Amino acid sequence: MRSVACFALLLLSCAAIAADGSSSQTIEAEGARVTVDFQSMDFEHGTEPIVNWIKRSMTIVARYYGQFPAKELRIRVFSLNGGRVRHGTTYGMRIPFIRLQLGREVTAEELSDDWVLVHEMVHLALPEVGDDHVWLTEGLSTYVEGIARVHAGELRPERVWAEQVRSMPNGLPRSGDEGLDETHTWGRTYWGGALFCLLADVEIRKKTGNRFGLRDAMSAVLRSSGGVSYEMPIDRVFRIGDEATGTTVLRDLYARMKDKPVSPDLDHLWKQLGIRERGDSAELLDDAPLAATRKAIMAP
Repeated sequence: MRSVACFALLLLSCAAIAADGSSSQTIEAEGARVTVDFQSMDFEHGTEPIVNWIKRSMTIVARYYGQFPAKELRIRVFSLNGGRVRHGTTYGMRIPFIRLQLGREVTAEELSDDWVLVHEMVHLALPEVGDDHVWLTEGLSTYVEGIARVHAGELRPERVWAEQVRSMPNGLPRSGDEGLDETHTWGRTYWGGALFCLLADVEIRKKTGNRFGLRDAMSAVLRSSGGVSYEMPIDRVFRIGDEATGTTVLRDLYARMKDKPVSPDLDHLWKQLGIRERGDSAELLDDAPLAATRKAIMAP
């Protein structure tokens, strides 16, 4: 989740960090300096697994983009009862920061298997595009998170494709839909945006013989914009991305989907890619027409 910074929240967060029992640690990794503020030190397994999780997440995102998306970052960790990673929010400021809520009993295994921090760190790579385009902000992180973890060897492609087969239908337009820019439901924001990214990735690779993909487009946007601390109109974001791939895919797809409900045939797309759902996983078929594209998307 990404949000514009709120002054009241900043005051609340700073007050919490200043409370008794707080601690701060600095991480130097992937060309970035990250200050991690722990609201309290009451985690059952200590803070070392959390710091390792942060470093590993930085490496995953840096590997996807070719660089970590921010030179400086502040992360604030708040503890709650129970276990697991609960929630994350990214705030775009001169020095961006990520607010994390973790259960006090969170384990290294739960941290290793969790997607939240990679999702939040992907937000760092996209400039602020405005409230009408939150579907791109959230959809890009939803789409990239699993793929980036495959690139880093954290997940198998079958698991990520299975999740996409299950969840992409959430992003299809429903009755009364007016396009991605006008329909701000949860499904259209997160999975509608992810569906846009998937369609763009496949089409870019088809048009370039798999020489380029969405990663190349979004890496160029990061280099040109400076990421979440800066603002950029969405038309310019897509123009930069298209120039990096030598196509007009992003602009053409946006023109189709921004103010009209578009319902791609997902069953046909999965067949073309060679993806067949098998319970919690997926069977990947190498004789499918777009099998090479499917492999290229997940190739590190």
